[in-house]
Amino acid sequence: MSQQIGRQIYLKREDLNHTGAHKINNAIGQVLLAERLGKKRIIAETGAGQHGVATATVCALKGLECIVYMGEVDIQRQAPNVARMKMLGAKVIPAKSGSKTLKDATNEAIRDWINNPSDTHYVIGSVVGPHPYPDMVARFQSIISEEIRWQLKEKTGNELPTHVIACVGGGSNAAGAFYHFLNEPTVELIAVEAAGLGIHSGHSAATTTLGTPGVLHGSKSIVMQTPDGQVVEPHSISAGLDYPGIGPLHAHLFASGRGRFLSATDQEALKAAFNLTRLEGIIPALESAHALAGLEQVAFPENSKIVVCLSGRGDKDMDTYMKHMTEFD
Repeated sequence: MSQQIGRQIYLKREDLNHTGAHKINNAIGQVLLAERLGKKRIIAETGAGQHGVATATVCALKGLECIVYMGEVDIQRQAPNVARMKMLGAKVIPAKSGSKTLKDATNEAIRDWINNPSDTHYVIGSVVGPHPYPDMVARFQSIISEEIRWQLKEKTGNELPTHVIACVGGGSNAAGAFYHFLNEPTVELIAVEAAGLGIHSGHSAATTTLGTPGVLHGSKSIVMQTPDGQVVEPHSISAGLDYPGIGPLHAHLFASGRGRFLSATDQEALKAAFNLTRLEGIIPALESAHALAGLEQVAFPENSKIVVCLSGRGDKDMDTYMKHMTEFD
């Protein structure tokens, strides 16, 4: 891939983590916190299913009750992860309202949490929700950029890349990948959102382009909404990016200009996924494929050292990939 782009690219392989994504970093931290708080019942929301699987895995390890809320549409398109959660002993409850995707699963999880405060800890999967979740999840995920620094130093003699690229839905993998570079002005932070069928198609999740300041799930951020504040339903081929807002950290990076925000369509993400698979023998999650698609949108200077956060593996997306296989033969 470095030869194809003409610049040096490194993949931060969160797909090699146990359960197949970066989500396990945060799930372990929050379940340990729940134990410390004396909570015996764990709930979570999930879109792509990776956070649900990670939470169910840690609950199985710790012998805790686990309930995962997941949109009815996502249950269908991410069936392998639903099976994994059930095998791990979690109860998967479908969210049947709205677009029946990640936003709606989050709504249901918050309703449960409000009604069961004494024994329940809500393990939020992204840098969204009420304080302290955006900060806490970013800190648990910051292991990604901590590792990038020493791994780059080991390979190149310098711990600073020139660019870090990550996909953003709520944005936990991006928050983790950016965290230890926030105060390094020589490192450009690039976030890639889901443009769906096209930014202005009415079927998109490109929040920074389409959104305005608002409150969603307990935090002020940038939200896709109507002029009177009703949430606009998002669309992405990737369940993990199918969210009508971004975390407040990312909203600040966008508003301050510290972060550069791009978007990739469903088709661009699919193309990037097949490209990586055939060049490197790595099948990425559809979410991560959006970050890879961002590589074609930037004119990188010579001698760039680019790190792409490969946030998850593609097992869960095989049904979708198979439907589009002939387009990329």
